[in-house]
Amino acid sequence: MAARDWLLAPTPGSRLQSRLGQAYLRWLAFRSNPLACVGLAIVVALLLLALLAPAIATHDPLAQSLARRLQPPSAEHYFGTDALGRDIFSRIVHGARITLLVVLVVVVTVGPIGLLVGTAAGYAGGALDTVLMRVTDIFLAFPRLILALAFVAALGPGIENAVIAIAFTAWPPYARVARAEAMVIRNADFIAATRLQGASPLRIVLRHVMPLCVPSLIVRSTLDMAGIILTAAGLGFLGLGAQPPMPEWGAMIATGRDYIFDQWWVATMPGIAICVVALGFNLLGDGLRDVLDPKQGQ
Repeated sequence: MAARDWLLAPTPGSRLQSRLGQAYLRWLAFRSNPLACVGLAIVVALLLLALLAPAIATHDPLAQSLARRLQPPSAEHYFGTDALGRDIFSRIVHGARITLLVVLVVVVTVGPIGLLVGTAAGYAGGALDTVLMRVTDIFLAFPRLILALAFVAALGPGIENAVIAIAFTAWPPYARVARAEAMVIRNADFIAATRLQGASPLRIVLRHVMPLCVPSLIVRSTLDMAGIILTAAGLGFLGLGAQPPMPEWGAMIATGRDYIFDQWWVATMPGIAICVVALGFNLLGDGLRDVLDPKQGQ
């Protein structure tokens, strides 16, 4: 109780206390949203699954055994086996690492790019804004999966090239969000005061505009993770993402589509994994949006 009273003190004694108090209030608001908590639980489960994959997996995800091919779910093989006798549960568990790696690399890459492009365009305006936004509109004019297919076709199949292709196609929405935030912030009184003190436009953008755009980009990135997962799975399904024998969920669905009617578990289990993880990121993103931007929750 003493810690809670300290966090919720009406007159904080320090900047650290004020920030921790705001973070605690946001956590209380987030915790009051049951669906957001479900999304957080799914994402945390994905992180633990990826971290503890060797301990959780019951079999070697790459080990083949034609003697046990296409076995239905059982106590020995929780999700059954595929056409090469590999344990589907173990492959899904290890595939969580590939999925999480793709999501993290793409988000870490496109977040700063979109933030830099959007804030520069929104703060500067004029010709720079026009040029940067027209380039952004060109990327937005094409469906993400189609554009990613074009990049992968030029670069060649493989998980590394798939990540590069997804990153090239994922940054425009971040730039749009950052631009909208920057256009509002640049007219604020504290920006005018900073400008009168002699701060350069670069310093204003880096020290004052960008930090205020970060919460919106965090929400955007969380909501965008489901789309990144689906795009990566789509590339894997078409044979342009992770290559065999890597246990990538989209590629697993592709290998199981020939058995969908008789051995349904081969394609269904990785498909359920994709749906659950995508749903978890969407629910988490909705919860973060309500907490970080109270206007959205009204």
